[in-house]
Amino acid sequence: MGAMERSNEELIGREQVRDLAAVLATVGHEDPRGHHPVADPCPAEFTWDYEKGAKPRLDRLYEKAKTAQWNARTDLPWEIEVDQERIVMLNQAANPGSLRWSPEDIAGTALEHWSDAEWLRLGVENQNWMLSQFMHGEQGALLCTAKIVETVPWIDAKYYAATQVMDEARHVEVFSRYLDEKLSGHYPINAHLGLLLDDIIGDRRWDMTYLGMQIMVEGLALAAFGFIHAITQEPLLKQMLRYVMADEARHVAFGVLSLQDYYAELTDAELRERQEFAFEAAVRMKDRMMMQEVWQRLEVPPEDVVTVMSRAPERDEFQVLLFSKIVPNLKKLGLLDAAGGWLREKFTEMGAIGFEDLVDTTQEVDAEADGSPAARNVA
Repeated sequence: MGAMERSNEELIGREQVRDLAAVLATVGHEDPRGHHPVADPCPAEFTWDYEKGAKPRLDRLYEKAKTAQWNARTDLPWEIEVDQERIVMLNQAANPGSLRWSPEDIAGTALEHWSDAEWLRLGVENQNWMLSQFMHGEQGALLCTAKIVETVPWIDAKYYAATQVMDEARHVEVFSRYLDEKLSGHYPINAHLGLLLDDIIGDRRWDMTYLGMQIMVEGLALAAFGFIHAITQEPLLKQMLRYVMADEARHVAFGVLSLQDYYAELTDAELRERQEFAFEAAVRMKDRMMMQEVWQRLEVPPEDVVTVMSRAPERDEFQVLLFSKIVPNLKKLGLLDAAGGWLREKFTEMGAIGFEDLVDTTQEVDAEADGSPAARNVA
């Protein structure tokens, strides 16, 4: 093992990425104080270079963002009534096998004896959990983007990041309102997502905030929103996600445009640190898809969940699909093949390297679109 080599145990706390028992052993819980402080050692930085447009691609993105604002209160049809159980049944009918395993997969587990009502409850709880994690992740993005305004050294990036702060506040607002008014319960932040957000906020290097949030977390969110938008039968959620996706495409593009030139100047040792950070973020985001908090609420023993998940490897393949937006962006940043191609090997092991030649997010239609989603009548 070379001087720079760190084991999976050191990076993610376990040797095997697909150690499902270890993943399920970490479960999120409500903080009784209602707050979660994180120390932030990253220094704020003023710039006296106020020349707007010195970084033309960031300036164009800023100009797009100014015309792309939408109002969470008035631009969405909140009058739509949501029958959550009916929507779950419609979604399951449109996607057979979604959150419903075969008899062979659940044999010998608690799920073997579930009634249709219990399977329906799983769908309802999964929806509550999923939207809760989106909400928590958007608050993480809100904090991180405010931090970018403080710490990034270029005025064009500060300008754009300020527009994203508004975007993220709007996203927290819409997910919170949807959970409160249309669904049936909140979940605490998933433990793995919480650990990742702590790492991103607590790193002293401004570019790690970009890498962790703009590239990794926002990249996965963009893919996840796209999948849910395609399958959901609920019109309010579909329109809400479409609006959020238009914002998210700009956010990820912002990360790629900001880091591309900066990373071209880093040493192999510095790039390796970024690769390891990206790998750790990827594993933590994949771990959270095990929805540990749902299984705990439904009182399904962890060993039964491990059994079911181990028998249904296609679930793992679905989780890997969520990296379809991340891998091409990491390639554009040069992180896949830097420092001997270490990160390429890691994503190959995860089964996600096949996405590397997809279109990167700087070429997403929404990243370059003029006008807000509401003005464009995007549905």
